Amino acid sequence: MIEIDSTFYGGIDLNNLSPILSVKDLHYKYEQQYVLEDVHFDIQKGAFVGLVGPNGSGKTTLIKLILGLLRPQAGDIHLFGKPIQKFKAWNQISFVSQKANTFNRGFPATVFEVVSMGLTGKIGYLRFLNKQHKNKIHEALQSVGMEDYANRNIGDLSGGQQQRVFIARSLVSEPELLILDEPTVGVDTENVERFYHMLSDLNQEKGITLLLVSHDIGTITSYVTDLLCLNKTLHYHGNPGDFYQKSDQELSTFYGHPMHSISHDH
Repeated sequence: MIEIDSTFYGGIDLNNLSPILSVKDLHYKYEQQYVLEDVHFDIQKGAFVGLVGPNGSGKTTLIKLILGLLRPQAGDIHLFGKPIQKFKAWNQISFVSQKANTFNRGFPATVFEVVSMGLTGKIGYLRFLNKQHKNKIHEALQSVGMEDYANRNIGDLSGGQQQRVFIARSLVSEPELLILDEPTVGVDTENVERFYHMLSDLNQEKGITLLLVSHDIGTITSYVTDLLCLNKTLHYHGNPGDFYQKSDQELSTFYGHPMHSISHDH
């Protein structure tokens, strides 16, 4: 496993900063069924956080709450020190969903054009791209290793390449917090670890705070600085290495069904 100092990462001392995201006593239910109960955690600026848990554990609901798509029924969410109800600077946050499985491969746009869509919130729909905007697009593509594909049609790329382009589209707006929901869905096995390496580089070199939703516990524990394990309530929040050492019985309690830890060597 890669050893990560979770107190000093990406050139940032994580202990001397206010949380970029703070969740306190969060509850949410659909009809009479709670999907989230008493969830609380902080994410510091510059961290790379993995969010794991079984299907139906509330991960998607939690992300929707953080993105302001749902309103907390009880508890509080603070973004960049402000209550989410008063938070307006949504350009500081970008979200990458499971695009690779659902993207229309017939969509008539180049990679460059897709990434340029990430600037719409800043320049509007009808504004032309100036030299500075174009440079930002090329920089975003370069940061995910896709600059050589700028003039290729997005539909001609593999699932993993498309996901890199969607991340570049998120990066071009220069967010401080990037949330990714199962970004390796549709990525072939050989390229999954290369993909995680790319995310780790973005975190360390650019200091972007990452929140990564994943089922791939064995792999992501080698890259993230912090790990959250959610199953309705938060069962674990801490060092990924310590989570990796949990017994099968403890993991089974977290997940609500039998679990076995599997070692991933890098």
